Amino acid sequence: MAAKSKKSANNAKKAKPSRKISNSIYEAELFRLQTELVKLQEWVKATDSRVVVVFEGRDAAGKGGTIKRLTEYLSPRIARIAALPAPTDRERGQWYYQRYVAHLPARGEIVLFDRSWYNRAGVEKVMGFCTPEEHSRFLRQTPQFEQMLIDDGIMLRKYWFSVSEEEQLRRFRSRMNDPVRQWKLSPMDLESINRWEDYSRAKDEMMVHTDTAQSPWNVVESDIKKHARLNMIAHLLSTIPYEAVDHSPVTLPLKPIHSGNYHRPPRSLSKYVPDHVATLTGDVER
Repeated sequence: MAAKSKKSANNAKKAKPSRKISNSIYEAELFRLQTELVKLQEWVKATDSRVVVVFEGRDAAGKGGTIKRLTEYLSPRIARIAALPAPTDRERGQWYYQRYVAHLPARGEIVLFDRSWYNRAGVEKVMGFCTPEEHSRFLRQTPQFEQMLIDDGIMLRKYWFSVSEEEQLRRFRSRMNDPVRQWKLSPMDLESINRWEDYSRAKDEMMVHTDTAQSPWNVVESDIKKHARLNMIAHLLSTIPYEAVDHSPVTLPLKPIHSGNYHRPPRSLSKYVPDHVATLTGDVER
């Protein structure tokens, strides 16, 4: 009986991955979810709601790709991405949460944090960028800080993208010789490979203190990027009670109104962008 219980526990730790989705099903479902995200956006705007979504996880876990698909059809005036650089000297002298508070949403806005105040629980802890006292204070204060946001009416959702050691290393290698993705590979990323266990311990400690009933962590298995994107977006939509917002019908005229009093200036008076495409197609510019 004990052996059976132990086997069940091990199975619970590692869920069996689903069969990889086909591109056609992925594209269709992604577009359906993106359509729902537009409905969510319009509901947030109409109801003056405020939504904060925190994206955390190891380097190369797929956070950026998910954010890109999530915001693809949303208005940047309503759905903003907050991806803060390393703090300045002045910011280091502020209350730790202060620079993140400045990016919180106003009424009718959604803010996606591509990494967040949880930097202190991860990279700052592991790399020694904060003191043990600062880290301990962070773990104690963060549930209180997040409860303040929730009490003020902000809908806070937190996602941890979980990637295996093997898959992370494969993604790092694929970036090394990719001219459009080399910028994603930094010395800090490489250091994360050597400190894999340190990051694991830091993440586990973070979860113990900040995975609360009011502000839980939602873990996204991300070894298969397409699955992670669909799973995360579908879950986010399921946690917010949005509804379709009615819009006044728009009627387009058959054609623009011409008064007969406007004459377009000669093309020679404007500086046009050179026709680069002509050099690709072989057309001679006239």
